Amino acid sequence: MSTQIRVSELYLGQARASSSVQHCMAIYDKWAPTYNHEVGNEAQSYVAPVLVAQAALKAAEDPAKCVILDAGCGTGLVGQALVTAGAKVIDGLDLSPAMLKVAKQTGIYRNLAQADLTRRIETADETYDIVTCVGTFTLGHVGPHPALRELVRIARRNGIVTVTILEEIWVSGGFKAEVERLKAESRVTVITEELIDYVKGHGDRAVLVILKRIDSA
Repeated sequence: MSTQIRVSELYLGQARASSSVQHCMAIYDKWAPTYNHEVGNEAQSYVAPVLVAQAALKAAEDPAKCVILDAGCGTGLVGQALVTAGAKVIDGLDLSPAMLKVAKQTGIYRNLAQADLTRRIETADETYDIVTCVGTFTLGHVGPHPALRELVRIARRNGIVTVTILEEIWVSGGFKAEVERLKAESRVTVITEELIDYVKGHGDRAVLVILKRIDSA
């Protein structure tokens, strides 16, 4: 096992055991300078960003014209995958200022802002055609409420919300129940709900959920 993988597993373990928003932010602030080398390298086989980017744009009506929010954007791995897949306009939100600094250096984001996804997002209703969220719904990070509902709120009618949720907390963490509530309230239809590789070869799998907003504000 390489030193890079050992370091990434150490930070990831700490983040998933995080007991507070502040503690989680401190871990990612410390990890930010080396995150891309340790998580985004080929040895890690971190396939989730590419899978989500491709799925989100495929589900959208006119991908090249979509205004996209990368929620929990980190250093910009998902944003880069979105651009590669054909996206043009992307904004990003993340808890960690240090992660946002790295994301800004990619040059792919229109706007970047700090945000705590455990609270209301300071964005107007129906702002985005596509909202993505990868790696945020996991142990020690962000729970289903209010985050899933908030991502739907800021998506436009007929907009797409594409998220990954760590398999082991999909049911026990209340995510499946929250998706069912949004569906029962006629806020969304569920386009996709499938298990995908998250970090290939490491046993991590996630539920890929694609929601289409069907109501209006």
